[in-house]
Amino acid sequence: MANKEFKVPPVAFPSAGNPGGAAPNIQQRRMPTPPFQPNSGIPFMSFDIGSATTSTSSGPIYSGPSMGGGGSANFDDEEPLLDELGIHPDQIWSKIRSVLNPFRVNHTVHKDSDLSGPILLYMAFCLFQLLAGKIQFGVILGWIVVSSIFLYFVFNMLAGRTGNLDLHTCTSVVGYCMLPVVIFSALSLFLPIDGVIRLSVAAIFVLWATKASTALVVSLADGGDEHRGLIAYASFLIYTLFSLLIIF
Repeated sequence: MANKEFKVPPVAFPSAGNPGGAAPNIQQRRMPTPPFQPNSGIPFMSFDIGSATTSTSSGPIYSGPSMGGGGSANFDDEEPLLDELGIHPDQIWSKIRSVLNPFRVNHTVHKDSDLSGPILLYMAFCLFQLLAGKIQFGVILGWIVVSSIFLYFVFNMLAGRTGNLDLHTCTSVVGYCMLPVVIFSALSLFLPIDGVIRLSVAAIFVLWATKASTALVVSLADGGDEHRGLIAYASFLIYTLFSLLIIF
């Protein structure tokens, strides 16, 4: 067999005097440039913390009246959180102390009615009932609402057009005068379940709550002194109902 000859094209190498030169028939390759260079036309974002503090912002930074010169909030002129929520512990304690003496109830502190104290007494009542093994959160809350509406309608129907007792005041009075019932609920944890002693103690605390509630309603409303007996009867029914939750 005859040997075939293959023609091999000559290979040109750069000369020693010109290392960067290349043969004219070989295209010189370009090295790719990195896409995000600081010197390129594309904007480059620096993440240097030191340079970020010295850079200027696009707009002025707002400093409100509560911001001090150092940028920290100044709460010296702010009202206390409880005052903003309408909760005044001093007034609540004054109203509770006024109910402790049913014969000398200070009605002046109850002119500014609130619901913070009644809610506190409601939670205490529910807690003592829970310790007695009775889960009555919804029942007690529902009876407080119904009792307040009942006392409101009873007095305004008796007073007629001269009645100025609003529902908010009725709820506040009924709530604060529950203090004797709450105390009885705490004492019932140590009293015998059945017996004359438990009923006698319940009667004392119901009369206490009735006396305080009647005195407050008569003092806060115009013309209440004329209907003291009927107001006392309505209050007696209300707090007897709450005492039955403790006895049974």
